[in-house]
Amino acid sequence: MEALGGYPTRSSNPKAKKLTVLLSMTVGVGCLFLLQTQLLKPRRPSDFYSFEVKDAKGRTVSLEKYRGKASLVVNVASYSEQTEGNYRYLQELHRELGTSHFNVLAFPCGQFGDTEPGTSRDSEAFAKATYGVTFPFFNRIKIMGSEAEPAFRFLTDSVHKVPKWNFWKFLVNPEGKVVRFWRTDEPLESIRQEVTTLAFP
Repeated sequence: MEALGGYPTRSSNPKAKKLTVLLSMTVGVGCLFLLQTQLLKPRRPSDFYSFEVKDAKGRTVSLEKYRGKASLVVNVASYSEQTEGNYRYLQELHRELGTSHFNVLAFPCGQFGDTEPGTSRDSEAFAKATYGVTFPFFNRIKIMGSEAEPAFRFLTDSVHKVPKWNFWKFLVNPEGKVVRFWRTDEPLESIRQEVTTLAFP
């Protein structure tokens, strides 16, 4: 049968209609699912101070409390050849610049031989008793591999370098961005000027 104008009429096909409706619903549900997962996906912290970490006693601490200050973040160890020189220098820097503008933040790490064999509390107690340190100590962490502490991974990703030994130092500005790092063997005195300039612009 022909419709007006000479074109054949389309026969209605119930199966095709059902298939079209089903396909539309599937696509719609799929789009909603993708949208929901994007909206609910936790945002990746955009700076160092956006992270939460554990302190030496295992309590959760927001690094947000250090925002607005410069921070020197260090992977520390109790029994390394560099321990004494570093702890004495870091404490001097921490005391000299004051916590209103600057902090040394210590993260014990046991991934380099037997240089940090104890617990986080052991590391903190040893540093306080032996070197009189007063800067904050955090939970013992890993800085290499898949179990690396996310906050520390942010530092290493920022400079595209992973520490090869203890006492690497990452200078974080008041906005939480990494601006410089120093390897273990670099002269400690080279740090003071840059830290001071950042803490007291």
